Amino acid sequence: MTVPQFSRPGAIDLSSLRKSGGTSTAAPGAGPGVAAGTGRYSFDVASEQALRSEVVERSMTVVVIVSFWSQEAPASVEINDVLTRIADNSGGRFLFARVDVGAQPALAEALGIPQVPLVVAALRGQLAPLIQEPLPEAEMRALVEQILQAAVANGVTGTAEPVGPAAEELSQDADVVEPEARFPEAEQALLSGDLDAAVFGYEEALRTVPGDPEAQLGLAQAKLLRRTQGIDPTAAREAAAQRPDDLDTQTLAADLDLLGGNVDDAFGRLIDFVRQVRGDEREAARRHLIEMFGVVGDADTRVAKARQQLASALF
Repeated sequence: MTVPQFSRPGAIDLSSLRKSGGTSTAAPGAGPGVAAGTGRYSFDVASEQALRSEVVERSMTVVVIVSFWSQEAPASVEINDVLTRIADNSGGRFLFARVDVGAQPALAEALGIPQVPLVVAALRGQLAPLIQEPLPEAEMRALVEQILQAAVANGVTGTAEPVGPAAEELSQDADVVEPEARFPEAEQALLSGDLDAAVFGYEEALRTVPGDPEAQLGLAQAKLLRRTQGIDPTAAREAAAQRPDDLDTQTLAADLDLLGGNVDDAFGRLIDFVRQVRGDEREAARRHLIEMFGVVGDADTRVAKARQQLASALF
């Protein structure tokens, strides 16, 4: 398969998905155009209808990572193997969908897929490019964790059920061991709403494993939730509108924007504040913004854009 060079990152046109997609042979229990592949949380997409219903629509409640691949691109096969393993170890925190562009050239053309491999994340109906080449498995796991943390910040917290015959077979295997959380006490505290304990747990983890990306993201998420716990969003936003030069009101409003999934608004608010103030308040706003970047994750293109804007505002 001959494909052009990748030149338009992010040029994935969801508007081309028709209300009635094509049809194909699907595995029992799968939707139209969905074939079960290997892995408990992995499946193959073989029609526009399936991409719309099984990827785009499902991404409103659970993260779906999508690999556009081809047998003629060995790197894409390698990526699929790694992501299938990571999905199996995720416990349903995300689904992994594969689109064979060699078998589905019309689908690839409709979406403007310029080159394989191409891996994207589907979150709230939007597709964001992630990688175009294989990464070491440890780096891939860290990237997936960043995506999942960003999803939580955007209100996507669903857990998927296993899919396909492989899931049924594995669920009947008594030797299947569910993955253990790396920081179980901190994670459980975060899920139960004990945010002080979650912050403490992730800080302890970072003292043990400095720079660990999963612990850093967990800590940033726990701090965000703690800062906004019990806050009246309407009152907070009114206060921010009335006091645009006040550090506390602006950082709190930015936190609420981020928690509500308005990432660009959250970043933009603090970047504008950094432009307007000097001294200690400017530095505090900068540090707060950097912490917000940690919640979303460097894999998100909005973070890269905001980092550039912050640099421009500072210098």
